[in-house]
Amino acid sequence: MYSLDFVRPASLAEAVAALQADDALPLGGGQTLIPALRQRLAMPGRVVALAALPELVGLRIEGGEIRIRGATCHARIAAEAPLPALARLAARIGDPAVRNRGTIGGSLVNNDPAACWPAAALALGAVIRARGAGGAREIPADAWFRGLFETDLRAGEILTEVRFPLPLAAAYARFRQPASGFALAGVFVARFATEVRVAVTGASAAGVYRWTEAEQLLADDFTPEALTPLTVSAEGMITDVAAPAAYRAHLVRVMAGRAVAQAAGG
Repeated sequence: MYSLDFVRPASLAEAVAALQADDALPLGGGQTLIPALRQRLAMPGRVVALAALPELVGLRIEGGEIRIRGATCHARIAAEAPLPALARLAARIGDPAVRNRGTIGGSLVNNDPAACWPAAALALGAVIRARGAGGAREIPADAWFRGLFETDLRAGEILTEVRFPLPLAAAYARFRQPASGFALAGVFVARFATEVRVAVTGASAAGVYRWTEAEQLLADDFTPEALTPLTVSAEGMITDVAAPAAYRAHLVRVMAGRAVAQAAGG
């Protein structure tokens, strides 16, 4: 480790002000930043702690949405989320240590290509709220994700809340990489009154994405059998020591079918 300033603000406003320094980075649960600091992959001059701020912790239903504040840990979401698909997703992230330290905001800001929360946000059409020196912004999930480890978050901003619309049915199916716990392929399916949304994580080299061909078929017939005509190309899929591209492409189709079956069955 090297010398840096550690700032523990007393309010969200103080946190935003502290992050305006050019070499400042926010610290949520630390599941990504702490390892990066140890390996010198990140070398900020200032780290601003967010996890203890009451303004950034908690979840509730309001206005037909599930509103989860950015520094809420996975374990709390698993215990309190009123949508079973979100609770189950959170309960299966990492191990108990990760679930009790890692946060939903940290996951969405980091946008790891194999993380679970990006699939939930994209499939449910979430709106992500961020606050910086210029005030608050609302960013639809469709505009939030910009590729591997890239999002629409601006320098000096903090992800303050994620607002998930309540679907008629939803489910998440993931094929877990046994060594890392991340998804080799994960598919989140959400059915609304006017549309079906399907998001895939863990498989594509471009990061989380919507599977529009599946959405179109499921909008007319929300059953696993509706996906039978579809194939998934291995082009653009991740190939690594865990699995080749063709295997991940196959898993996308399988996990989508499982997610639809679970959602349709309640």
